[in-house]
Amino acid sequence: MSVARRESAAAGPGSRALIVDLIRSSGPISRVELVNATGLTQPTISNIVRRLIDDGVVRETGDTVATRGKPRAMLVINSRAAYGVGIHVGADTLTCVVTDTRGGTVGRQLVAGPADGRPESVAARLATLYHDVTRGLGLPPQSVAGMAVVGPGPVDVARGRFVALPGPQRPAGLDLAHALTGRLGVPVLVDSDAAAAAVGEFWGRQVSRERTFGCLYMNSGIGSGVVLDGALHRGASSNAGKLGHIPVVRDGERCHCGNRGCLEQYAAPRVLVARARATRGLADRLRIRPEDPAARAFDVLARAAIYGDEQARALLDESAALLAEGALVLANLWDIDTLVLAGPGFAVAGSIYVTEIRRRLAERAFAREVHDVRVDLSSNPRDSAAIGGAALVLQGSVAPGHGPEVAARP
Repeated sequence: MSVARRESAAAGPGSRALIVDLIRSSGPISRVELVNATGLTQPTISNIVRRLIDDGVVRETGDTVATRGKPRAMLVINSRAAYGVGIHVGADTLTCVVTDTRGGTVGRQLVAGPADGRPESVAARLATLYHDVTRGLGLPPQSVAGMAVVGPGPVDVARGRFVALPGPQRPAGLDLAHALTGRLGVPVLVDSDAAAAAVGEFWGRQVSRERTFGCLYMNSGIGSGVVLDGALHRGASSNAGKLGHIPVVRDGERCHCGNRGCLEQYAAPRVLVARARATRGLADRLRIRPEDPAARAFDVLARAAIYGDEQARALLDESAALLAEGALVLANLWDIDTLVLAGPGFAVAGSIYVTEIRRRLAERAFAREVHDVRVDLSSNPRDSAAIGGAALVLQGSVAPGHGPEVAARP
């Protein structure tokens, strides 16, 4: 069995997060192995594990490992300890996902967003979706650790609100977390979709905390997240990882962020769709209609590229080459050893992007002579942000110290 590197954590609040993270990524694991992996004393490990068992977060499997002394009971995360709810706010849709404590999806629902962007309509729509899904699954209210609402940001995590959202859903001036916590009676978090996807992939894949884990997220824009020692790197205001706003063309196209030549302006799905529509005959040949939303049109374009359409493939190849440059920046900046591609932008033609990014990192990553960078595609790219929102809630609830603070129920 592989366990994480030896830690020098002192006994305290952070030790619970450390133990939960080790059991999550390495379980089944014994108490003795936890002592060896953390450097904490046997009594400290025993006390933490006892509290985790009492809280229902961890359980003994019933299996034991034979030793010369007393048989060692094995520990795993209790998948039914709590459930997390994540809602991803898209340009015109809301995706709600419920996961168990180990990150397994137990429910999903996709609905249209509110017809207008009034703050009250957005909050009401989110609350209705939460109730419909949790009641439909028959989840007792006390079993839900909380809900996270995630979107493209920028976000004001401290106040629990989005500064802006795509499409007609722009709840400006509304502190969503406060409004929804009062309506639902559970803690509510607001965070960026890229950050959520990074935590969701890390949590659900049972990635070891010894990995330097990165997630490249593409939807309407391009973002990223990095998990270090089991915790998401957030920056000063939880708006770290905006890879799409790294300039790649000097004095290029003006971006809404205020810069010019940003990666998003050349590689994001909406840009490729616009170029496809501007290419004579391409949109008609692929049956991309003028009224089709950009996300749907990009799926058509990506599918054509996969099936050999030369013009569509040229657009995707150019996007993949630019995104590979972004992945190279991310890998060199953080010395990443594991990178996952997530988000609806990778749902159809993710293989094109994975292949190019793998090639670029193998040839040009600064530390390539020291270690490889593993590049994988999310197993569920479309729902990765919503799944990640649920993971944010669960991490903050069962492993406080590694995730966002999940406030007590009102």
